[in-house]
Amino acid sequence: MSRTWFITGTSSGFGRLLVERLLERGDRVAATLRSPEALDDLRGGHGDRLWIARLDVTDTERVREVVDEAFGVFGTIDVVVNNAGHGVFASVEEATDEQIRQVVDTNLLGSIHVIRAALPHLRAQGHGRILQVSTAGGQATYPNFGYYHASKWGIEGFCETVAREIAPFGIGLTIVEPGATPTGFGGSLATAPIMPEYENTPAGDVRRALADGGFPLPNDPGKIAGAMIDLVDTDAVPLRLPLGSDTYHDVRAALVARLAEHDAQREVAFSVVRDGQ
Repeated sequence: MSRTWFITGTSSGFGRLLVERLLERGDRVAATLRSPEALDDLRGGHGDRLWIARLDVTDTERVREVVDEAFGVFGTIDVVVNNAGHGVFASVEEATDEQIRQVVDTNLLGSIHVIRAALPHLRAQGHGRILQVSTAGGQATYPNFGYYHASKWGIEGFCETVAREIAPFGIGLTIVEPGATPTGFGGSLATAPIMPEYENTPAGDVRRALADGGFPLPNDPGKIAGAMIDLVDTDAVPLRLPLGSDTYHDVRAALVARLAEHDAQREVAFSVVRDGQ
């Protein structure tokens, strides 16, 4: 069964891989990206199954225009993939105000606006799937990624709420959490001048690991794209899809530690309850 997909951030990485694989199998794709020329090599040979539009998800008005146009061109869109992302690699003190805004505007607000723009169309057609690309860092944390985590934890909380609100309309939402993968994302991270005060801290340790090539990238980007497509081909709609051995282990460890800390405060939590309640 062929489907129609709307995907953001398709110039490289998972977005590009999804476009290639979906076209190969005969699906239709509305591919959006900031630099449409990056997909020039895919324009021929796919006819009207490939529609390309320029989109920077930080431009809210443009998001609405492109989403509306894509639904107008294809009539029905079965899957919306929020894949566009941006990262800054810096300790909390090192990043600039502009860098912080760019991460939040892209990963959090940009994703929110794509979902908001798509929902009226998905409700009207009575079905659809949303795949929100997050990361293991949407539930676990790593030094130097504080602002990236802020955006990803934020979008995961938003999506948990949305998933419950839209289920009655026949729309499913899954948060996709890839682990560390050689997609080129690391090389595109924004950086900031290093503060020597952080040299002998966990932030410095992670910085050196990345610089020395000691930061593991255990996952296969093609397999991750394939797993996302396979999910849509089933009736399963998990709230989260962890992809990668590092995602599984890191997120599980974070959840176990969080639950232990939570349970340790049980007595204090109940101590503030009003008498008789």
